Amino acid sequence: MGDLAETTRVVLVDDDALVRMGLRAMLDGVQGIRVVAEASDGADVPAVVDAHHPQVVLMDLRMKKVDGITATQRLHDRGNGPAVIVLTTFDEHELVVKALRAGAVGFLLKHAPPEDIVRAIRAARQGNSLLSPEIARRLITMVADGTGHDTDRLAARERLRSLSAREVQVATAVGDGKSNAEIAAALSLTVPTVKGYISTILGKTACNNRVQLALIVQAAATR
Repeated sequence: MGDLAETTRVVLVDDDALVRMGLRAMLDGVQGIRVVAEASDGADVPAVVDAHHPQVVLMDLRMKKVDGITATQRLHDRGNGPAVIVLTTFDEHELVVKALRAGAVGFLLKHAPPEDIVRAIRAARQGNSLLSPEIARRLITMVADGTGHDTDRLAARERLRSLSAREVQVATAVGDGKSNAEIAAALSLTVPTVKGYISTILGKTACNNRVQLALIVQAAATR
């Protein structure tokens, strides 16, 4: 019974049956992760989630009826739903940004190494995000460059204004793409303390997740 409680239930959403097959084959061999269902379109996601109660959804972006961004937003709006990790190729980075703003906790390249996909699923189950540091920095930099107008920069800074000095340090580290463990080591804190800070910061800045926080931090830092 304890093993079942610790198992992360995953739903695969992709209109390419071969992609779903490959992901299922890879994840079925991983201890503590179980693919409980698949969907070929975002339109089917609510019913599949209601039927199988996953903790994590791997979500494609481009689908025929309902795209991944819309499906992610719908799950987010329902509240208390599964964590969504979008699956994409890097040249779709503008769509990834929209997905993150819709409530996704992170993203993966479709051809990411299996260990990265497993780490991302486990991180999402724990309420964290796992982005490739290189891709995360490029993505965040792109967003910052695209929102560098004075009004956007000032709005981002206003959302960070209520943070304490320590919270600013933690938020800045999140903006740099650091994990909770890396933040804890850098600031001489425990991981649970870092998690507590991040929860408080998300509430103060009205962010849905740490990726949105990272985008705000980067926007605020633009010149």
